[in-house]
Amino acid sequence: MRSGFVQMGSLRVHHTHGGRGSPVLFIHGLGSSGYIEWRFNLEATSETHRVYAPDMPGFGRSEKPRARYGVRYFTRFIERYMEGRGLRSAAVVGASLGGRVALELALERPRLVRKLVLVNALGLGRPNVHVSYGLVTIPRVGEAVMNMARDALKWAPSQMIRRVAGRLSGASHDLKRTMDDAYLDNLRELYSAEGYHDAYLATVRSLVNPKAMFGGPHDVTTRLHELKLPVQLIWGADDPLFPVAHAARAHSLIEHSKLAVIEGAGHTPQAERPEEFNRVLNRFLDS
Repeated sequence: MRSGFVQMGSLRVHHTHGGRGSPVLFIHGLGSSGYIEWRFNLEATSETHRVYAPDMPGFGRSEKPRARYGVRYFTRFIERYMEGRGLRSAAVVGASLGGRVALELALERPRLVRKLVLVNALGLGRPNVHVSYGLVTIPRVGEAVMNMARDALKWAPSQMIRRVAGRLSGASHDLKRTMDDAYLDNLRELYSAEGYHDAYLATVRSLVNPKAMFGGPHDVTTRLHELKLPVQLIWGADDPLFPVAHAARAHSLIEHSKLAVIEGAGHTPQAERPEEFNRVLNRFLDS
């Protein structure tokens, strides 16, 4: 795997890429990056595929411009990224917010998506939003919460950080491995980056609002019948944010779909149960 930067117009973008074979594009979720979200998956997939994992604008090591962050903005970024890499189509893997971006891409630009993998994805039902997401939507309060999180990452013991993060994500299995020291270092780097707090808050505020709480434009359940490509849903059984019922309903509505529920995993099965996740993912990609 290689890590580096590409210039997309005025935007400097960091990405991780490597391998040979048919292309697979990974889209990370909120508050993450390509190299953080998929840290246990890229190497395994690159053994038989050419993989790409960009950091979306505002996240990871990509630039963090002032922008109207949201699903449409990120989807347009992915389109431009694919164009810049010469990808006419790819298998697209998206987690959480990245899953909603992948869905938008598949629904609006179906020629770009050869296969679709949705991992505990936003957009398939009403989320169980934690109170912290509601807090960060409030002007000034959100900024204070982000500053507190940044400071806590600096001074709090690693065990405490893992315990709090695990509670929020539903992760419970071997947290020291799932959230190892390298992962915590990457989080500290991310939270300390100039412009990250603004990008994160702008994204959350585009997603968490009264209309969205009752479905709104982010819920695409009524459009799932439009998907005519192979779809693999991979879900952590214990996700507190997007219950597994979301995946079961989506599976019943998408004609060419498969569902794998990973027991003992919460919102991030790709990190909590990477061996099982990688088996499911690569079996689908190679089918």
